[in-house]
Amino acid sequence: MTRRKLTSDEIELWRKVAKQAERLHAEIPQAVHPTILPKPKPAKAPKTRIDAFDLGSSAQPKPTRNNLKPTITEGLRANPVQMDARAFGRMKRGKLRPEGKLDLHGMRMNAAHPALVRFILTAQAQGKRLVLVITGKGKDRDEPGPIPTPRGVLRNQVPHWLSIPPLAQAVLQVTPAHISHGGDGAYYVYLRRVR
Repeated sequence: MTRRKLTSDEIELWRKVAKQAERLHAEIPQAVHPTILPKPKPAKAPKTRIDAFDLGSSAQPKPTRNNLKPTITEGLRANPVQMDARAFGRMKRGKLRPEGKLDLHGMRMNAAHPALVRFILTAQAQGKRLVLVITGKGKDRDEPGPIPTPRGVLRNQVPHWLSIPPLAQAVLQVTPAHISHGGDGAYYVYLRRVR
């Protein structure tokens, strides 16, 4: 859309109106006719740099940065290791055998949370160090709406419950289980020693 210029008749009309009008603020200088603004310059398109590519070489995709919230699994894997590094490595490979197991599969949140609290605190009091909490992977929603909902309510809630009181003082490390113990549908919970 381009701005049209004033015609000579319009400029002459404006001058007559300006001579007859009474100024509100005498200290501010006033132009005799309206200023004609210059045409806006079109914005230049940003230049994109294309790297040289040789035939036969493999293309390396550039890492994309998005604002999506990381999945629960990605978030747990990014957490720093709080426990012994060797034991953590053995646990991730499924070489450590859990001393206790809680299956929350199929429970509702109002029943699962108290069961988890009771299980973790009892296991810590008994001196257990590694327990397995099975949540299940969850099922897809029938009708996906405009707001994305995470798959598996318990799968997403259990790490949160383990990070807040009263369980936060008992838990040293939480990580997704090895495929032999349930994979993404279960969590290893490494407990602190009772002092």
